[in-house]
Amino acid sequence: MNGARVLVSVSGGKDSTATLLVAQEQSVERNPWAVFCDTGNEHEMTYEYVRYLEHATGVHVHWLKQDFTNWWWRRAAYILEKWPGKGVPDDVVHRVLSFMRQGPTGNPYLDLCIIKGRFPSRTAQFCTQYLKTMPATEYALDIIEAFGSLESWQGVRADESPNRANLAEREDVGGGLIIVRPIHKWTAEMVFDQHRRHGIEPNPLYRLGMGRVGCMPCINARKEEISSIASRFPEHIDRIEEWEGIVSRTSKRSNSTFFPSPGDNENARERGNIRQIVKWSKTFHGGKEVDPSRMEEPPACSSSYGLCE
Repeated sequence: MNGARVLVSVSGGKDSTATLLVAQEQSVERNPWAVFCDTGNEHEMTYEYVRYLEHATGVHVHWLKQDFTNWWWRRAAYILEKWPGKGVPDDVVHRVLSFMRQGPTGNPYLDLCIIKGRFPSRTAQFCTQYLKTMPATEYALDIIEAFGSLESWQGVRADESPNRANLAEREDVGGGLIIVRPIHKWTAEMVFDQHRRHGIEPNPLYRLGMGRVGCMPCINARKEEISSIASRFPEHIDRIEEWEGIVSRTSKRSNSTFFPSPGDNENARERGNIRQIVKWSKTFHGGKEVDPSRMEEPPACSSSYGLCE
């Protein structure tokens, strides 16, 4: 497998960037490639950062973006044929189909949520599967078909979660594909040290209060991150509010929120829409009393990783 192509999955985040830099160090003779999966829910700074990374490292980054057109029309046909027989009211069927007949929006994240009739959640994180894993896997299989083998390098660290801690640093999955996780035992500090050694700036979002980058916001965003996003990037909150309206209009339940709102679906958006979540993000622990510090203008630099020091 020494002659296998090396493909690094790049997200614009700290871990995948460090992995790309390790690949350059260890695989110079094999000229590593990189791939970026555009979910359609990224921050503009992440797009800019991926372009910067390609220029700064000299590694070509191939951009992938899912197209759900075929699935979209299959879903529309299913709704027309099956929903009336399942007891779905005619006005709901008409409302959903009237939107879907306009065709896909072209935004992968939004189109996927419309097709699913809901937003992803921590227990049903289908966004990762359909928007990142599947396109990257298909691309990897194309490379294997052309070159016979491939090492897929992934920026996964053990201290991120118990599930990731159980992953192997190197895994032969068969069919010519080997998964390599070179920074599996690294700490976040080691990751940023790798950036410094190579003179590579981290994604600027890390200096603006983000614990993770990529989706803006991510369904796994912490309370502090949501507050920071609302203060620094209100246009992204506006976009999510618009998406909640669209996905609600195209869902059987007629109510859909970006962050899960447990209980009766009929008033889900009233109780748990993105504006309500932002209000909650500005409170102390317990969610009842407003935290004055979160109502103020955020500092020019705010990093949970000590990047402002």
